[in-house]
Amino acid sequence: QSQPYTGSSDISQDDKNVAMLAHLLAPFFGFIPPLIFWLMNKDKAGKDFVCDQAKEALNFQITVILAVALSCLLMVVLIGFLLFWLVLAANFVLCVIAAINASKGIAYRYPFALRLVK
Repeated sequence: QSQPYTGSSDISQDDKNVAMLAHLLAPFFGFIPPLIFWLMNKDKAGKDFVCDQAKEALNFQITVILAVALSCLLMVVLIGFLLFWLVLAANFVLCVIAAINASKGIAYRYPFALRLVK
């Protein structure tokens, strides 16, 4: 799940903070913050860590949206109510873990993310 960033080993503290924010803001504002951070940094030289982590957060938030939609559909048969809260709790916990890793300069990979944005 967590693996050392394979790019530049000297990641600036600003880049670590921006990557951390991409993960931390996601549970509260959805896919919008990671999308903004990814679009702002995808073409900048030396911002590979920020781009990588923002893209990872974006992919995970897309996965969360799909899981929440599925749980809403399953509310018809009642299991969706439990699934809905489990998805939200997992989203919060995994985003906090990812933010902690990003603040240390470690690239985090979410365990259940569909990697749709390449």
